[in-house]
Order: sequence, then structure tokens, then C-alpha cells
Amino acid sequence: MPPDDNVPTFVVGDVHGHRDELADALREHGLLDEDDDWAGGESHLWFLGDFVDRGPDGIGAIDLVMRLQQQAEQAGGLVQTLLGNHEILLLGMYHFGDTDVPSDFGPRSFARSWEINGGQLSDLDRLNDDHVEWLSTRPLIAHAADHLLMHSDTLEYLDWGGDPEEINETVREILASDDLVQWWEVWRRMTTRYVFRGPSGPAVASALLTRFGGTRIVHGHSVIADQLGIHPTQIEEPYLYAGGQVLGIDGGLFAGGPCLVIRLPWSPTD
Repeated sequence: MPPDDNVPTFVVGDVHGHRDELADALREHGLLDEDDDWAGGESHLWFLGDFVDRGPDGIGAIDLVMRLQQQAEQAGGLVQTLLGNHEILLLGMYHFGDTDVPSDFGPRSFARSWEINGGQLSDLDRLNDDHVEWLSTRPLIAHAADHLLMHSDTLEYLDWGGDPEEINETVREILASDDLVQWWEVWRRMTTRYVFRGPSGPAVASALLTRFGGTRIVHGHSVIADQLGIHPTQIEEPYLYAGGQVLGIDGGLFAGGPCLVIRLPWSPTD
């Protein structure tokens, strides 16, 4: 689907349970009204995943986005979300709990990783069948406004297919199964990061864009402050790197950083 330059398109980084901060940030960009209902008209809004863990109200954030998705469609707009690694973790906890994952590297289970990585019992308690169905059918990779959207800054996605459609379908089939080993591989692969950093980063980004299409990669997952060696409270804008081919938008909200809502295309002069 070709990009429509006349449709405002926004992307949102990792929320990690901070539902109210998300609502405030969307409101600042005219996408939400005072009652937390859709006010974006025909705008397109993409979330890059990681609604849950580390913060107080991951399910509240998911409920908000699910409602906005319906409201935006009725208004002629679009709200969509990618699947983040922390959604995989919550779903894995829901389906498999503390069942041991076969491994030569010591004890592994979704319950153990969920606890280590900020899992919130309140999210697990409130997770229902509608949430599970919705989350399990979200894409991993998408295009919006001629940008390539992905949660994790990794090439591990390529193990699931040669193009975004095949990747999305492969993982959708895994998440519809009860194959614990394959579920764990989705979690493991999506925790990897930093493939666009360093001297080889521009070439890696260029090759991925050539293969999948798009003028720039947009990702969450890796906190901008960690990449720059500063505190999240110092972050005010997304991180453009790899020769201008990659835009990181995880502001580190759970650690005191901003909830970044970015209109595409973005430039440092915005």
C-alpha cells in the first residue's frame, strides 16, 4: 500500500504499563480528547509494542489501545500495534507458566523470565481471552508512511521468513500453537538488540531496507538513553542514527523518560 502523504502518521515507543502517561502524550498531539476517546480523525497511529511489564497498568494501556482502534476505524483513521517482546513474555507466562523450557544452558521458564523482566501480577490477573486473542494476532513488522516498523532492533526476524508477510504469518502460527520451544525462540530472538549500531550499522540498515522496503527503519525496544550513555530524563526526542536510516523511539518511560509520540517523517529540526 503506497504511503499517503496527506494522512498524518504517528508512532509510539514502549509504554511499559504507564497508561496515564501514554494518554497524556497522545492528548498533547491531538489524538485523544479529555475523555480518552479518539480525536485523531483520519490520522494513523502505530504502537511498536511493549505495553506491559515494569509499570503499574499494562492491561489498562492495552484496553485503551484496543478501544482507540475501534474508534479510529469508525472515524476513518487507523490505530495498529506491533507485537513487542514483553507481550510475548506475558502471553508465554499465561500459557506455560513455570513449565521448564528444554535447555542445555540451565533452568529456563517463562515464569522466571517474566519475574526477572518486570512482570506485574496485576497484568497477569487482568489478562483475559480477548486480550490474548488480540495480542496473539498482532504483526511483528509493518510499513507506515514509507517507514519500516519493527519492535526490536535485530535481524533475528529473518529466521522466520524472507519478507514481512511471511515473518508475521510464521509467528502468528507459532502463537496459535502450544509448542513451548518455538514460543521460547520468539521471546529469545526478540530480546536481541543493537544490530544497527557501530561501524557496520549503516550497511546493515541499508540492506534490510533494500530487502523489505521503506526509506527508514523505526524501532523501540532499546532505550535511547542506554545508546547515548545518559539518563532517560535527559531524552527529549527520538534517536536518529546509522547514517540517518534508523530512528529509535524508546524514551525509557519506565525509567523516567518521555512517552515519545513521533509524527513521520521526523527530522531533528522538528
